[in-house]
Amino acid sequence: RVALSFKLMWVRIVHAVLPPVNFTLTVSALAQVLLQWEPNPAQEQNNSTIRYDVKILSPEPEEYDTRRTHSVRTAALHNGFSARVRTLLLQEGIPRSSNWVEGNLPPLPGATETSVTNLSCVTHVTIPGNVSLRCTWLPGQGAPEDTKYFLFYRYETHTEECPTYTKDKWSRNTECRFASTQIKPDEIDNLVVIHINGSSRHAAIKPFQQLFNQNAIEKVNIPRNISISLEQNDLLATWEKPISPFHEECFEHEFYLINLKSGNQISSSSFQLWVDASSRYSIRIRANLNHICRAPGVWSDWSDTIYVGENSHSNEILTIFKF
Repeated sequence: RVALSFKLMWVRIVHAVLPPVNFTLTVSALAQVLLQWEPNPAQEQNNSTIRYDVKILSPEPEEYDTRRTHSVRTAALHNGFSARVRTLLLQEGIPRSSNWVEGNLPPLPGATETSVTNLSCVTHVTIPGNVSLRCTWLPGQGAPEDTKYFLFYRYETHTEECPTYTKDKWSRNTECRFASTQIKPDEIDNLVVIHINGSSRHAAIKPFQQLFNQNAIEKVNIPRNISISLEQNDLLATWEKPISPFHEECFEHEFYLINLKSGNQISSSSFQLWVDASSRYSIRIRANLNHICRAPGVWSDWSDTIYVGENSHSNEILTIFKF
């Protein structure tokens, strides 16, 4: 008697992972790109999870994955933009990926060395809720003397052209001022996009774009209502925080003192020093935001100099004191 045994074998069919189709890059705002694609219609899912791996190649490398078939990225586009995307398929806990699909945006047109250089911007809270913006730059070395530069800023969805320019000796715009902007003073790490293009009868002027973190370019206001008094050997300074939506504990201060002798005792809005009452002192103070509330920006200007004490012929001792 012959016994026959059969072994049942399961075969897992592995389907190919196909790349996305119709990958496009579209400039949707100043320094903003919309990346879009569609699932490959021939892709078999079979209860698999599909995601997409996106890799930004330039101008700044970045890689991330998403379930969506679109993505928005903010980047300086004057030298072009390139990215690629592929399908990620997770089937029975095993991840697999397709080939990449790549897209490119060409550099913005214009003659070399005609773009602005040395672009620098600073914001300022002028009154509670209102932020001004000032930018300066130098003309490109290859820019003709008749070049006219024009600046635009974008913050979130708002875009606006500069209303007030300052010119150089060839009447080229080299500075822009916005007395009021849509920049929100209490936001953290939002981007301010600056775009400067130009025109000339003799050359095509290449546009230039730069992204600024709004906190990094905010110039803090000077502390208010500074009061200095000298009682016997105690020099006491008090002040109020600068105009700002941030609280008092968000600020650090720096003092510029002459004829400081020794010792100090500090609180959040005042400090007390033991000094030689027979000397005369000059004091200035400035402020900046500290890391407790957000990344520091630009130090405020120094306050006006305040003098206290008697005249003295002793040698001056200069100290910069920061806390």
